[in-house]
Amino acid sequence: MIALRNRPLRSLIVLLLLVNGSYAQHTCKPDDAVWADLLSQYVNASGEVDYQGFIADSTKLNAYLRSLSNCPPHKQQSESEQLAYWINAYNAFTVMLIVQHYPVASIRDIRKVGSVWDMKFFRIGDEVMSLNDIEHQILRKRFEEPRIHFAIVCASRSCPQLRNEPYTAIKLEQQLEEQAKQFINDATKNRISNNRLQLSSIFKWFGKDFATSTTLVGFITKYSAVPLADEPKVSYLDYDWSLNEWKRDR
Repeated sequence: MIALRNRPLRSLIVLLLLVNGSYAQHTCKPDDAVWADLLSQYVNASGEVDYQGFIADSTKLNAYLRSLSNCPPHKQQSESEQLAYWINAYNAFTVMLIVQHYPVASIRDIRKVGSVWDMKFFRIGDEVMSLNDIEHQILRKRFEEPRIHFAIVCASRSCPQLRNEPYTAIKLEQQLEEQAKQFINDATKNRISNNRLQLSSIFKWFGKDFATSTTLVGFITKYSAVPLADEPKVSYLDYDWSLNEWKRDR
């Protein structure tokens, strides 16, 4: 290699390399088309997941996970782009966790001591992370968006349905609204009548998230297909942690 004797020229070349490297990193995006293909094949209309299908297609799943790891969101992206990225990442790495430990009756059986959601088992950029890191340190901390609780999925029967398409910036508002309406009016998740709300434990665990600009009842009223009394009685249902598996005939 020929040494550069002209310092201004050398400095300019170094600067251009740095800028180009930064530009390449900032234009890198996860391959959501791969995730879309996987979801359309292995998630049914009820949000149940064909984990054996994901195992059979693990090469494609791993390719998408690598693209998530290598293309973290950056500040130049819109809030919707960043939010869609983190929701997709949470859901994809949850699927990965089940696939790695399949067969399993419940996600909670994966770790006998401590919380499975505290396991640091994937990388985003240079950081090794857990699912709780995404949910509590990023989604809940950086974004004032309670509807994320209807979008991220914990691989269990009482969880919101895994959507069979990726979340995208351009469709994010519509997708979150649909998820909220679907979850709140799903009689397997919530039992709603005019004067009584038997709600998912999600509303107990994250009650403050739903009451930032209104009350919890006010939030439910916005999406409920059933008209509610002013002060309905509120209680919470037990959570079913059994695997949200779609068992297909093969």
